[in-house]
Amino acid sequence: KRRIRELQPDYIFVLDKARLEEDFLTVIKEAGLPTVFIDHHAVEAPDVENYYNTFHASGKTEPTAYLCYKITGRKEDEWLAVVGCITDSYLPDFIDDFKVENKELVDYPYKSAYDLRYNTVIGKVAQILSYGLKDTTTNVVAMLKFLMKARGPYDVLEENEGTRSFLKRYGDLNSLSEKLVDKAKKSVNKILFFTYGGDMSLSQDVADKLMYLYPDKLIAVGYLKTNIVRFSLRGEGIKALTEQAIEEIEGATGGGHELSTGLQITADNVEKLEKILEAGAG
Repeated sequence: KRRIRELQPDYIFVLDKARLEEDFLTVIKEAGLPTVFIDHHAVEAPDVENYYNTFHASGKTEPTAYLCYKITGRKEDEWLAVVGCITDSYLPDFIDDFKVENKELVDYPYKSAYDLRYNTVIGKVAQILSYGLKDTTTNVVAMLKFLMKARGPYDVLEENEGTRSFLKRYGDLNSLSEKLVDKAKKSVNKILFFTYGGDMSLSQDVADKLMYLYPDKLIAVGYLKTNIVRFSLRGEGIKALTEQAIEEIEGATGGGHELSTGLQITADNVEKLEKILEAGAG
C-alpha cells in the first residue's frame, strides 16, 4: 500500500511470477488499479482480470521480456529484450538480427543464451541490471528511472551520476558470486550440491554459472538463513525431481521449468534432498 501511494501508478504490471501472495492481490484490488499479469509458468491462473500466460495458450515458455517486446514491437527496446531473454537463459529469435546491427556487443560464437551471458558485452549489461535489482527499493527505482531515459546499452556501461550506484552494486555482487562459484566447484561429485550462508542470496546467479560450466551435472545451490534453505536447482529432469522432493519432504515448496526450478526446505531436510537428487542423477 505504501509503495502504491508513493509511486502513484496508473497501472500495475506483474511479470514472471509463478504465484502471487493473497495479501498482494488484496492490496491491488483495494487500490482499484487496472492490473496486467504476464507470465509463462505452468500454474493455475490467479484471480486477476488481465492475465496472459503463453503456456496456457500454446505450451510455450518464452520469457516475459520476449513477450513484452513482441507486444510493443519497439525497435529501440530490442537491446532490453535481449538482456531480459539471456538473463532468463533464452535465445530469442531476433538475436541474429541484433548481432548484425551490434557486432561489438555480441562478439562471441554463441550457441546458447549462457554463451552470450558470460562472454559478451551485452551479457555484462544483463548482469549489471540483474545485480542492480538486488538492492534497496530506492536504488532499484532510481535504476528503473534511469533506464526509461537510456538510449542503449552503452548508457548503462558509462559511469556517471546516474549509473554509479548500480555499477558499484554489480562490482560487489559479481565479485561475491565468483567467489561462491569457486567454492562450489569443490563440491563437484556425482552431482554438484552446494550450500552457503551470509547476508546476501545469490543462488540463482551461482546456479546459472555452474550450469554453464557443468552442463551435464545436476546443480543444487542452497542459501541458508535461520532454519530455511532456498535452493536454485538446474539440470536435465530437475522439474520432476523437484516435484518428487515436494512430495517426499514435509513442508517443501517450489516449482519452475524443465531445466530450472526453485525449492524451499528446512535445514534438517538438506541431506534428504541431496539423496533424492543423487538417486535421480542415475
